Amino acid sequence: MDFIDTHQHLIWRERLGYGWTAGIPTLATGDFTPEDYQAQVKGLGIGGTIFMECGVDDADHQAEARYVATRVGRDGILGQIASCRPETEEGFDEWLEECGGLHVRGFRRILHVVPDEMSQTATFRRNLKKIGRKGLPFDMCFLARQLPIAEALARACDGQALVLDHCGVPDIAGGAFDGWAKGIDRLAALPHVRVKLSGISAYCAPGAASAETLKPWVDHVIDRFGAGRVVWGSDWPVVLLGSGLAPWIEITRELLSSLSPDEQATIASRNARRIYGV
Repeated sequence: MDFIDTHQHLIWRERLGYGWTAGIPTLATGDFTPEDYQAQVKGLGIGGTIFMECGVDDADHQAEARYVATRVGRDGILGQIASCRPETEEGFDEWLEECGGLHVRGFRRILHVVPDEMSQTATFRRNLKKIGRKGLPFDMCFLARQLPIAEALARACDGQALVLDHCGVPDIAGGAFDGWAKGIDRLAALPHVRVKLSGISAYCAPGAASAETLKPWVDHVIDRFGAGRVVWGSDWPVVLLGSGLAPWIEITRELLSSLSPDEQATIASRNARRIYGV
């Protein structure tokens, strides 16, 4: 089972600001570069990566995509998912056009760090539909409590391919399964929504990230979405807050081991190629 990692963050502090990392000791200092990533996954079956915008400071979100574009084609980077600001009319169309020359394969606006109302505005939804008309997906980053908001956004933008990041951020440590599962069920009923198997080891209690702990949550996602709508990602370096990168790859292999070889390959790499066009 070879993987395409659809959620590779990279950090270059001399170039860009990452204010969100300040309160997270593991991530607060130092760079996390393509070379660092490649050293950690050597021999583990990673066939390529898609850079995921890294929540840089607002002033830097376009500079990030412009710089990453210069790295695509090296160190296994196949393309990027760029940051955007659909809540703002000014400059949005121009940014979409510029991204056409930056190896952009999709867009994301992190939505769990802004007011819940942001994705409910007419401007946000109108601009999201412009992404869809470009034939590009939009990654949705919501907390478990916000899954009804994600559903409302998905229903309002039914022509837009959507990917729910990190399985909807379940509270695994707190065992909050039922409410999360209901939200997953409702999103899975919408055929234009996919889900990303990424990040979830960080939501376990400290030291508890294992295939055994994660299995009920992952099984539920795969059962509801089906292998054809589940895509894999590492969430590196945030994954260091959970299992770590190499262990997450091995945990994933164990979690998918009961599926057929075709289903395993579909989740590990084929869906990435189809959704993001790499």
